[in-house]
Amino acid sequence: MELDQLLDSAYQRTADLFERMPKVEYKTSLDLENLPVDAKTWHRLDDLVAVFFDLKSSTNLEKGRRPASTASIYDAGVGGVVKILEAFDADFVDIQGDGGFGLFWGEARYERAMCAGISIRTFSTDFTQKLEHKWPEAPSTGFKVGIASGSILVKKVGLPRHLDLQEPVWAGRPVNYAAKAAQQTDPEHILVTGSVWDEIEDNDFLAFSCGCSDGKPDAVSPSLLWEERTLDKIPDDERFGQALNSGWCTIHGEEFCTAILAGETKRAGVMEKALHSRNLLASGSVEKNEASKRRRRAREEFRTEFTQERFRQLRSLLDELSR
Repeated sequence: MELDQLLDSAYQRTADLFERMPKVEYKTSLDLENLPVDAKTWHRLDDLVAVFFDLKSSTNLEKGRRPASTASIYDAGVGGVVKILEAFDADFVDIQGDGGFGLFWGEARYERAMCAGISIRTFSTDFTQKLEHKWPEAPSTGFKVGIASGSILVKKVGLPRHLDLQEPVWAGRPVNYAAKAAQQTDPEHILVTGSVWDEIEDNDFLAFSCGCSDGKPDAVSPSLLWEERTLDKIPDDERFGQALNSGWCTIHGEEFCTAILAGETKRAGVMEKALHSRNLLASGSVEKNEASKRRRRAREEFRTEFTQERFRQLRSLLDELSR
């Protein structure tokens, strides 16, 4: 290897790319298989939901344990989460050691992402219990989950003739903010950023409990499941998020999951007290109210810009084809 030649090539590539701005194509969906490799074209998606998961205290799980035992823990844990993401039709999954993320776009992206996140939270409890039963001395663990959303730029980077050296690069806030949310939580709480909460807060199946208590069905009135949480590592209005301390109910979980995926949002039996609690959560402080308004306004402005740019690009394509 000629080091000077390698670095000179990298320096020149940087200069060339900075000199000529890439083309950005606005997309409503992505075809990852056909993304060109190392092309000067990025695809922009208007809205994507990222579910990030991270295994707590994973480094300590290796201490005093045979390699085969450590491998079985990773395989059971991370492998189980991947199966969950696949079951809810994640459009892309990336594994990063003891964690990773699933990306959702297109139809029902928020519903699929939230059901996946809650399922990971539910699975995490069982995984931890089985691990502690097998290795009582193991450190406390479980999967931390963060969920974020927003627009994204994507392109595939790698060597053109080496499929194993090609990966999509996701440039934007969703993956980054979902990771930061996961870093700030624990396996008992799912953290969602402000824009995710904006999209799901009116869904009764996500907002309120089913009413079961100690395994007894419909023993108490449904109550609000969420509490405010400020995500300190996130620098903008997305930091005003919410925390969910609940997995799927063993009695009503499948019913609620099916309803959410079917697009249902309203439930009978939610009492005025619970609805009032959600209204109070929505009102919040002046600062949080203003942040919510800015998020919604920015989302609408971007959607308008996105639609106009999509129309401009389609019209340009039609003009080329008609020549």
